[in-house]
Amino acid sequence: MVLVANAYFTCECRAIQKSNCYHNEGHNAECYFGDAQYMLAFGVVQLILSQINNFHNIQWLSVVAAFMSFAYSIVGLGLGIAKVVGNGYIKGSIRGISTSTTGEKVWLVSQALGDIAFAYPYSLILIEIQDTLKSPPSEKDTMKTASIISISATTFFYLCCGALGYAAFGDKTPGNLLTGFGFYEPYWLIDFANMCIVLHLVGGYQVYSQPLFANVEKWVSVKFPDSGIIHKDFKLKLPLLPAFKLNVLRLCFRTIFVASTTIIAMLFPYFNQVLGVLGGIYFWPLSIYFPVQMYFKQRNVEAWSLKWVMLQSFSLVCLPLTLFALVGSIEGLITARLK
Repeated sequence: MVLVANAYFTCECRAIQKSNCYHNEGHNAECYFGDAQYMLAFGVVQLILSQINNFHNIQWLSVVAAFMSFAYSIVGLGLGIAKVVGNGYIKGSIRGISTSTTGEKVWLVSQALGDIAFAYPYSLILIEIQDTLKSPPSEKDTMKTASIISISATTFFYLCCGALGYAAFGDKTPGNLLTGFGFYEPYWLIDFANMCIVLHLVGGYQVYSQPLFANVEKWVSVKFPDSGIIHKDFKLKLPLLPAFKLNVLRLCFRTIFVASTTIIAMLFPYFNQVLGVLGGIYFWPLSIYFPVQMYFKQRNVEAWSLKWVMLQSFSLVCLPLTLFALVGSIEGLITARLK
């Protein structure tokens, strides 16, 4: 997730520059902009934000990211509707994008499955979010309601934007509606949507990174309980800024982590392919297998009962589909890398 955030941030920043370039120079102008400076800028921003103490201190950042998500989704949905209405007919077909060979179609289907798997990564931070909730009502009830609402809203926007994008552009549908330049005008609205995505990614990186930071730092603290360097906080005061506490372990580990993800993102700046690979890696174990096994333990589900068989069957069906998505996405990543 954090790797994709960097690559996606870069795509959005370039898209804003391209949108302004196409508006000023014409839609056929050669508007090319590099990406290294944006990836480095994103890394610097995350380096600073990563020093936030823990998950509980980034609530404001999460709220901003959520509002930005709704904003750019609504803009994309509206632009898709406007394009279809402007065309006067629906492009594309029930068979999907045209390909020259059956093998190419199979690879594209597998990559699409990987993208879909990546679209539901909330299981990575579900427990951490629940830990921040207050009761009453119980954390379980609040989280259940929130999960239903969020999954429903996410699915609605994904389906509508995906379907309307294909209906608007057919075989020429870009991998990203807002950065692939299916839309050129109104350029200010496209810039606004892309800026919302930029802000969403800044917050999203921290939402997914903070649980990892906390787990690693907790493990190191337990491993070295007598280390003064690890456990001691130093107060730092900079001009025009309030004093804040700095921890050597937090500074070193989080700096190395952010720097590493920035370098990897610069080596593999292939957004759609990376999405599929990551989705294929973590979807089945984290979103299917472990939740099913935890449910068995918590509810003491008897082996070979109807519920046990149905859930195990569901898990086993999802496994080959996830592997299929992973293999296809790896193929797409290698192909993009070799071009």
